[in-house]
Amino acid sequence: MPLVVPGINSGGDKSKTEEWTQKLVGKKIGESHDATTFAKTDLPKETRVIEPGSMVTKDFKPDRLNVHLAEDGTVSHVDHQ
Repeated sequence: MPLVVPGINSGGDKSKTEEWTQKLVGKKIGESHDATTFAKTDLPKETRVIEPGSMVTKDFKPDRLNVHLAEDGTVSHVDHQ
């Protein structure tokens, strides 16, 4: 069994970003899950939903998930920072 060290050989933030990208891109953030909506309550504690034109701070929080919305309210992309 190989040794897995989080953040070093497990993929770290990149794999988390890819995981959340697959779950969220193209969906809206709402109160419950369905085919086109992801429940806001199921997002990680450190999540920031960023709407188009929103101002955000540049402070670095490696565990924070940034969810970027498109004009129509669907998730366009996600990143950790």
